[in-house]
Amino acid sequence: MEPHNEKFGRYFIAIIPPSPIYEEVEQLKKHFSDTYKSKAALNSPPHVTLHMPFEWKKEKEEMLCSQLKTFFETFPRFEVELFGFSCFAPKTIFISVVNNLQLENLEKELLRFCKKNLNLFNARYKDLPFHPHMTIAFRDLNKKTFAEAWGEFKDQKLDEKFDVLRVALLQHTGKSWEPLHYFSLN
Repeated sequence: MEPHNEKFGRYFIAIIPPSPIYEEVEQLKKHFSDTYKSKAALNSPPHVTLHMPFEWKKEKEEMLCSQLKTFFETFPRFEVELFGFSCFAPKTIFISVVNNLQLENLEKELLRFCKKNLNLFNARYKDLPFHPHMTIAFRDLNKKTFAEAWGEFKDQKLDEKFDVLRVALLQHTGKSWEPLHYFSLN
């Protein structure tokens, strides 16, 4: 997913969980890498995607951050609950995020804002509805290892909550996704 042009960068917008949840999810991703040879999820921090990757002129990055700062400071902080595991067979295993009205509203308003103010129209994957989740294995998980991994995780318990105090703009470095800027919620 490298930029097709040096003038453009690749970005996406997401919620990154705080410690110790961040480290717990990283450990799960490392488990998938070590046990099932699925390393792709290690190329980004644990996150819940609010806006899919998009290209943006690097020279207008400051304007992008300024616009997003103004947008996010109008939203109140809220709580996110992680509950159990689920999958998009046959390639993806993730931690389920309990959708709530605040999360749904933030995502919906962000998409509207990005279309209207930033002219971004690729906010959803294949126009599928918002399905918040935290990916721990995907893309390089083959069918055989997917079945083994899903057998291990489908009934595992996980119940965590955290307050969403900020949202991140991540940038692709050419090798991985890294947080570029954080925007505080109100």
